[in-house]
Amino acid sequence: MTRTAVFPLAGTWLLLTLAAGTAAAADRRPAMSGKVFGGPPAEVFQDAYQGPPVVGDYLTLAPALAPLPPGNRTHQVRIDLVVQEIEIAPGVRYKAWTFGGSVPGPVLHVREGDKVVFTFKNRSAEMISVAPPAAGGSPYLAQLAESGLQKGAPYALPMPHGMDFHAGTVAPDDKWRPIQPGEAIRFEWTANYPGVFLYHCSQPPVLQHMAMGQYGVVVVSPRGGYPTDAEVDREYVVLQSEFYLAQTEEGSWALDFPAALAKQPSQVVFNGHARSMVDHPLEAEAGERVRLYVLNVGPNDTSSFHVIGTILDRVYLEGNPANEMRGLQTLLLGASNGAVVEFIVPEEGTYPFLDHEFADATKGALGKIVAGRPHGRDKMESH
Repeated sequence: MTRTAVFPLAGTWLLLTLAAGTAAAADRRPAMSGKVFGGPPAEVFQDAYQGPPVVGDYLTLAPALAPLPPGNRTHQVRIDLVVQEIEIAPGVRYKAWTFGGSVPGPVLHVREGDKVVFTFKNRSAEMISVAPPAAGGSPYLAQLAESGLQKGAPYALPMPHGMDFHAGTVAPDDKWRPIQPGEAIRFEWTANYPGVFLYHCSQPPVLQHMAMGQYGVVVVSPRGGYPTDAEVDREYVVLQSEFYLAQTEEGSWALDFPAALAKQPSQVVFNGHARSMVDHPLEAEAGERVRLYVLNVGPNDTSSFHVIGTILDRVYLEGNPANEMRGLQTLLLGASNGAVVEFIVPEEGTYPFLDHEFADATKGALGKIVAGRPHGRDKMESH
């Protein structure tokens, strides 16, 4: 089998024919610093599974991040597609296409070098209740039931869906292929690079599926850790994303796809709800170092991430310790960019964080960190 690629080069065209499986190609892959590229062919099958939609020990609901034991391991992970009617702002409910039951989907935490054996069933034709959580499910399901923030209710809307992990280095036409309702796909990938990575639905039009809620984050911790690990007191996961909803004549809310194409969001939120970290602020104490794993999902716009009252002391762009920046006032993230952000809480008080593109903050991209008991100073005006 050969693959041919044509590239422009200095005013001419360079023709490359790549022989898959040749000795030269095989020799190159093991030499890449121990990284494992590719994997066995994906398996697509009819699946009678009726168990919990999310299974795995290191899957949590943002802002929580599961602690990892030392060393590398193989993760058996299941995240199924289920349709849920959810709330993303007070009085705003819509029928979301979700990974596991919420928007965003579960946070997956692995270590650089870990293998992920992933199973995904398209359960869009089934009425799946995610609360109370079924036995054998991941910690994510218990946390989702406890939070009650999105107030999910089951719904069914059959259509094809798939999964695309930005953290994976595999053939997308094999692993990321969309599957039909009732089908499942199983494949594996290795976390070759540390970072904060998006996952999302692979079914075209991808903008529609992401705007409907199909995304989440994989945090890949560096094999050797970050230089500041011993100094970090708190860590949280923060995802920014946009919704494109319009109210119907009946009073319900539905996707406004022309608004998505025009990049005109109705809401821009953190962790799937406009009040997620305003009514339930993150906690810290004066003098602590706080680490945030920040991902700008998009699907369309940038984020100018800013924490009021402090400086971003360390920033590891894309979550890679090799990409270190210091002393930032604001971090610019494009759609699907992530970062690890650290800062010192200087004293007791309330520290809002927001998208400093204030149109987005006004639409809901706003949260806060409360340090200690700031004696009535924890009231934050809405923007």
